[in-house]
Amino acid sequence: MATPIGNLGDLSPRAIEVLSSVAVVYAEDTRVTRRLWSAFDIHTRLERFDAATTTRKIPEVLSRLAAGDDLALVSDAGVPGVSDPGAPLVAAARDAGFEVSCIPGPSAAVTALAASGLPTYAYYFGGFLPRKEGKRQRVLESLAELNATLIFYESPYRVVKVLEHLARVFPERRGAFARELTKKFEEIRRLPLPELAAELAARETVKGEFVLLVEPPVRP
Repeated sequence: MATPIGNLGDLSPRAIEVLSSVAVVYAEDTRVTRRLWSAFDIHTRLERFDAATTTRKIPEVLSRLAAGDDLALVSDAGVPGVSDPGAPLVAAARDAGFEVSCIPGPSAAVTALAASGLPTYAYYFGGFLPRKEGKRQRVLESLAELNATLIFYESPYRVVKVLEHLARVFPERRGAFARELTKKFEEIRRLPLPELAAELAARETVKGEFVLLVEPPVRP
């Protein structure tokens, strides 16, 4: 089930109904999810499901499904399973023959793409790029000829370095970054990548989770 990426008003009535009716909700961070519980008066049992608990929790979830329970999976923000530890659980449930449905909602990648002004006829979502520069370089080189807008997630701690790397690999292309999406201080900037990287590097502080976008090699 998708959850808001910032503005709690983006949680759909259907999502609230399902979260209130299932037996258990598995959450990436229960402390984050409890904000929804407080805002929408939800009282369903919450349990942790993250990268550290995946191996232990999957058999438990499958056992509950076998017993007939309806369960929900949420991440801290956006769609679980997309750059998120929930993907192995979805795969395991399907492999075991259980029905899996998605309650759609906000996605930072698609929201940023739609608002960026970059081409939308095709896009490639790459999640988080490798931390090591050599591996990151190989990934970017492999995508250089792909005729699609490239989309990546990045933390505020590494975003300047990664954006500078994008500018070196694609100096002739435009790029965009989006941060604090749907929140009070939402910001979306689109510039030639070298200018965009220089602008962000010049800031005293860099806050918020980022979506980085790079236009295709050929403009439509």
